[in-house]
Amino acid sequence: MRKCFFLFVFAGVPFSGISKPIHKTLAISIGGINQWIKMDSEDDTYPILLFLHGGPGNSVISYASKFTDQLQQHFILVLWDQRETGETKKLNTSPLSLNVTLFESDAVEVIHYLRERFHQDKIYLAGHSWGGFLALQVASHHAHLLAACLAAAPMVNQLESERLALQKMKEVAAQEKNTIALQQLTTVQIPFKNGKQLYFHRKWLSELIDRQKAPFSQAYVENWAITWLSLFNEASFINFSVTAPDIKCPIYFLVGVNDYQTCSNLTKNYFEKLKAPKKELFWFSQSAHLLNLTESKKFQEIIISTLAR
Repeated sequence: MRKCFFLFVFAGVPFSGISKPIHKTLAISIGGINQWIKMDSEDDTYPILLFLHGGPGNSVISYASKFTDQLQQHFILVLWDQRETGETKKLNTSPLSLNVTLFESDAVEVIHYLRERFHQDKIYLAGHSWGGFLALQVASHHAHLLAACLAAAPMVNQLESERLALQKMKEVAAQEKNTIALQQLTTVQIPFKNGKQLYFHRKWLSELIDRQKAPFSQAYVENWAITWLSLFNEASFINFSVTAPDIKCPIYFLVGVNDYQTCSNLTKNYFEKLKAPKKELFWFSQSAHLLNLTESKKFQEIIISTLAR
């Protein structure tokens, strides 16, 4: 019998069944505005891995190759600048006020777009920090869309995390007789009331705990807070141990041993309580919060080996 090839059309996108590399950036309509995505893979039939950046408001597109170059050999790696972030912000501002529900809705729309474009029923969803929070939020409500969820240094109970970090910093500052740190940390309230409080918290977290100079200025943090602090505080009140004790897709946590920003012990506690069809926690012994950068090779190797099982 003579072989023949059929051209299928799914959701208006042609599908030939012939694989090819893909390296593409484009704006797509998500949540009523144009939002920017970047897709890279050696084979456009590979499984989809959507990575959600942290912040909120911290686009990773300009430096993501540092922790995704190997992932592109195994997945269709998709980066997305969320609303009010990066290239998406350049295209248009958000006509809606920023809240957790809106960002979750945007993420689900991006997932549907990718499923339809690449003719895949489920995708892999990963995220770091705020992105890990958003990934877990999506997984808790839309597990049927996901082959698995990977949460790196996620916000799982951020209000308590900030309190624990503040207590730890005050203890270290007192031991070291750092009067400036003690004075500034005494002004910090949880949840943060303004960008100045957040700056003092993150400045001394870097200098007292991580033992490195703060990578940002007070002006930068206070400007960030104008757009993002309300959303960040809203997310911080969500405790996944209460809101998502059961998630119906495989869940993998990637956690820095020395992470006080998104407290590693709180993530461990949530992992132990969580009910999921499959779950695993991976420790990064040389890392604090930025494990995807400090141990980028291990970060990618774990994702590749875990999802390839």
